[in-house]
Amino acid sequence: MSDFRLIPSIEQLRQRPSVRALEMRFGADATVAALRASAAEVRSAIAKGDAALSTEAAVASRVETAAATQLSEAFRPSLQPVINATGVIIHTNLGRAPLAESAIARVAEIARGYSSLEYDLDRGARGKRDVHAEALLCRLTGAEAAIVVNNNAAATMLMLAALAAGREVIVSRGELVEIGGGFRVPDVMAQSGAILREVGTTNKTRGSDVAAAISERTALILRVHPSNFRIEGFTERPSLTDLVAIGRKFNVPVAEDLGSGKLGPHPGLFEGQTWVRPGSDLGQTRVRPGSDPVGGEPAVCDSIRAGVDACCFSGDKLLGGPQAGIIVGRSPLIARMRTHPLMRALRVDKMTYAALESTLIEYAAGRAEETVPVQRMLTASADEILARVNALTTALAAMNGWRCEVLPGASAVGGGSAAGVELPTWLAAITKDEISADALESMFRRQSPPIVGRIEDGRVVLDLRTVLPSQDSLLLALLSEL
Repeated sequence: MSDFRLIPSIEQLRQRPSVRALEMRFGADATVAALRASAAEVRSAIAKGDAALSTEAAVASRVETAAATQLSEAFRPSLQPVINATGVIIHTNLGRAPLAESAIARVAEIARGYSSLEYDLDRGARGKRDVHAEALLCRLTGAEAAIVVNNNAAATMLMLAALAAGREVIVSRGELVEIGGGFRVPDVMAQSGAILREVGTTNKTRGSDVAAAISERTALILRVHPSNFRIEGFTERPSLTDLVAIGRKFNVPVAEDLGSGKLGPHPGLFEGQTWVRPGSDLGQTRVRPGSDPVGGEPAVCDSIRAGVDACCFSGDKLLGGPQAGIIVGRSPLIARMRTHPLMRALRVDKMTYAALESTLIEYAAGRAEETVPVQRMLTASADEILARVNALTTALAAMNGWRCEVLPGASAVGGGSAAGVELPTWLAAITKDEISADALESMFRRQSPPIVGRIEDGRVVLDLRTVLPSQDSLLLALLSEL
């Protein structure tokens, strides 16, 4: 006969030190609910004759353990930090750009208390939030004015709505792109109220096509950078200089959606980097002074210098800052966007401004290649990565059942930026006795924090280019736990 008298009352359980700790962490109501649910499960187990539940101490321990597990699962945040060992630098699924330490510190400082988000300290009166980061953006891009919204899709929407609602926008057919998440230029244009006017063909559009399409209904010439694909072969595309000249001739503004957010060349960036050709002898290196790993990506400052009237780009791609849509350009056009009703719906908060300004300061101070993680990953040489992979391999070799082989490979920029660009790297190909690659990769993802790698040729491979150097010891510790 089942002895349900072994189950302590909820009040008795609440007097146990470990349960009191649960109440301190999760609150009394949630803890009591978890205890009741766990007690019901134990009652069912006793009824089924579970031999392990033969004493009051065993029963109380089972209820307490089950309640703690329930609470931990229920209160676990869905957003978790992960170790990105995929080799994809701007990994959209993993949160894109990790922030610089200075940006993290600044966010914490601003979030901790009140701030001058919409308060003018000089006048002692209400101010405007959209002025934050503007001076730094203008300094770094050469633009007259700048505003920030919550992402580049929002920036494109605002730019079209403010400058072209109810009128035509000329776009080359080869630039009617779709990026991740189903974001399509024609759809965004329709939502903004602008009217799409396609010109040219998929592979060939000339300046004459653009000029011929201009009429009294034309509000804007829009150039869209095809950042996540390449059209090669029999192609033609009017240069930005040509588009600007056409715009000036017909008094039509020219706007550009750059997407990836490469600010431009900076003194010392990419100079003297040593790259190892994967598959070559480790002693054979070649130096590419002044080489830019994403040299094919257009820079914002070059577009402004070419005379573009407005340009929008992302804050969390090549810039390496927080998620944001940044618009720079001529003051009259930026002013129209600044006062548009959509601006309030798309505005960013104080933490975004804090992180963005701190990231921009790193560029303005000339140290972004060392302090902004995305820039550091882009410019890390294969020699640097090889040294870290060798250290990991040596440590794993000392653990029973583990094997790690060093292989040449390629990292990707990701995030819809620099399509086709591959950065030479070295991979740690990891296997463990009697465990399949799929099972091992799944085990990696169940760690805390999870390790996200990839599977190649039946082995889990980790690319340390995208693992922060400060995470190397943590990565080894997590593998050791397995």
